[in-house]
Amino acid sequence: MERGLAASTVESYRRDLRRYASVLAGRGKTRLGEITPADVEGFLASLREGDAEHAGLAVSSAARAVIAVRGLHAFTVTQGLAATDPAREVPPPSPPRRLPKAISVGEVERLLDAAGPGPDDLSADPRLLRDRALLEFLYGTGARISEATGLDLDELQLTTDPVVRLIGKGGKHRVVPMGGYAVRALEAYLVRARPGLATASGRASACPAVFLNARGGRLTRQGAWGVLHAAAIRAGLPEASPHTLRHSFATHMLDGGADIRVVQELLGHASVTTTQVYTLITVDRLREVYASSHPRALA
Repeated sequence: MERGLAASTVESYRRDLRRYASVLAGRGKTRLGEITPADVEGFLASLREGDAEHAGLAVSSAARAVIAVRGLHAFTVTQGLAATDPAREVPPPSPPRRLPKAISVGEVERLLDAAGPGPDDLSADPRLLRDRALLEFLYGTGARISEATGLDLDELQLTTDPVVRLIGKGGKHRVVPMGGYAVRALEAYLVRARPGLATASGRASACPAVFLNARGGRLTRQGAWGVLHAAAIRAGLPEASPHTLRHSFATHMLDGGADIRVVQELLGHASVTTTQVYTLITVDRLREVYASSHPRALA
């Protein structure tokens, strides 16, 4: 409730803490005051190594479990349920930094064209107009797929100074401007395609979602991912992921000279350190351009 976590995240933490309690019971520890830092470290080691009932976890999954344990012990101390915090000095393991997979501007254009016709095509199938509008919106705003599928009509402003209000992780709101391509694709979809999709539901009250499925209900995250995946296959980009357009949005903004703090706000990152991973991509690109352009870059 306090952190606004998704139900799936809460369930993951619950599963981690159940496993923690089981490991502690195997060590003969049944009371909070009996737990030591060595017990927490032993739990982390058991996560990575696995046991008869569980396979060893990846670094990211083990880190999540340790974070759940640290949260438990910090809570018990603040609530006066325990005098010490045995997990405070046991940091979660750091996963290797993986660069987000961004695609080039040309590949983005191929992906968008493969999703559906442009807004000027008056004979376009309604669902293809929706698909094009969805992908234009994702690339034009840097929104997560879940933010796009959760978007309602009253959170869009397409007239003067087009903006959208997005609801991100933890229920945090942010306002993001939209470019002309996304606006035109959305207008074509909302005027020529969405009304027909809305009537398919047969319900007295229409669904408020911007993006509808063929039955007139809210397009699900899985449905949106299916739209992206199908367009990527047609465009010859089979490795595209749900975050492909979001990563590409951030990378292209930084390549174009945007300040990292601005990109942080647009993406809805709580910390700029999360956004800084994109600077690694642009530095790699600088190296490539330097190596191919400077007459004395290579020996």
